[in-house]
Amino acid sequence: MSFRRSLPIRNLLLSSVIFSVIGSATVSAAQTDSEDRPIAIPISDTQGHTRQMRGHVCIPEDTDQPRLVIINHGSPALASQRPALTPTSCSSETAQWFLGQGYAVMFVLRLGYGATGGPWTETFGTCDDADYYHAGLETARQIRAMVAYAPKIEEIDASDIIVVGHSAGGWGTLAFNSMPHPTVATVINMAAGRGGYQGAPNVTCQPERLVEAARRYGETATAPMLWIYAKNDHFFGPSLAQEMYDAYTAGDDEVQFEQLGSFGEDGHQLFFARGGSRVWGPIIETYLGD
Repeated sequence: MSFRRSLPIRNLLLSSVIFSVIGSATVSAAQTDSEDRPIAIPISDTQGHTRQMRGHVCIPEDTDQPRLVIINHGSPALASQRPALTPTSCSSETAQWFLGQGYAVMFVLRLGYGATGGPWTETFGTCDDADYYHAGLETARQIRAMVAYAPKIEEIDASDIIVVGHSAGGWGTLAFNSMPHPTVATVINMAAGRGGYQGAPNVTCQPERLVEAARRYGETATAPMLWIYAKNDHFFGPSLAQEMYDAYTAGDDEVQFEQLGSFGEDGHQLFFARGGSRVWGPIIETYLGD
């Protein structure tokens, strides 16, 4: 790997703390004013048909030419839940934290989700023969379309983009970072993985294949990354998260890994949960400020 800057690994020793999901968010009492801009991003599906990925951009009203943060969603546990997925609101705690920091935020539904519709193309196959590597590349292909669309948004700075992904969207960010991306400066992984919670907590389809795919992505990664996982993540627990990190970095210390304490009933929900920004906000703020 050849990263643009070196970052130390810091493990936050919070294992004795159980963060409550109920509580005030790390945003001001009054919401940050923003403009909610609907967008439709063209992309081809696996049959060669052009689809429109639906979403919106939240633009802070008091910041001139803000940097853009593209936040990529995970995948519902049940296929029947995909059509009902909606983009995260500009009034959500997650969006408000970034808006409060002066960033613009993009939320987009990928193929097979919600209003975007079309075929779901991110499948890793069956649990017995999971192909996590190519599943991640497909998510990355769609993230690339979002990045390519960014210059069309006149109010933002599209030259220094931050890409964030949660769960399956986070897995896509690992794959995305294995490709050239000159306009993306930073990538953040929030509880990335695929094939987790198979019928019960802490049951993952062929976790060794996740580790191997992470190793392959890391071989050609170019941008610095921040990884954040919670101790009680019931999809991708501490041991698996550590194994994926070790494989991705292969001994290189230029990816910052934050293994946090427990959060609520399932730490996998940390990024979008109420009160979550009190935990991850200071970490991301420090990281982006370095």
